[in-house]
Parts: sequence; C-alpha cells; structure tokens
Amino acid sequence: MATVFNVLAVLVMAAVVVVLVRGLINMMRGGDGVTSNKLMQARVLLQFVALVLIMLAVWFTRK
Repeated sequence: MATVFNVLAVLVMAAVVVVLVRGLINMMRGGDGVTSNKLMQARVLLQFVALVLIMLAVWFTRK
C-alpha cells in the first residue's frame, strides 16, 4: 500500500512543478494577475495533497 502512496506522491509533486513553471512563465510574460493567483492556489493545494500522500506512505510503511 505504501508503494501506491509513493507513486501518487511523485505524480503530485510533478504536477506541482508543472504548475509552478506555468506560473513563472505567466509572471515573466506579464500575464493576468487572476491567472497567477489561480495557479498559486493550485500549487498550494497540490503541495498539501503531496504532503498528505507522503505522510500516509510513511504511516503505512511503519505498520
């Protein structure tokens, strides 16, 4: 079960990187502030999900 959480955590961390890069590109191009805000909110949410998945993997590994 821990392996599933590890794989999911890696996928979510990759999504965090994608959203972060899109936000940086948006800011460098002088894009819309609303878009930057939505990307930041998505990044924070994805980071939270990644953290929860990592903690679940650790919890299942200890059992």
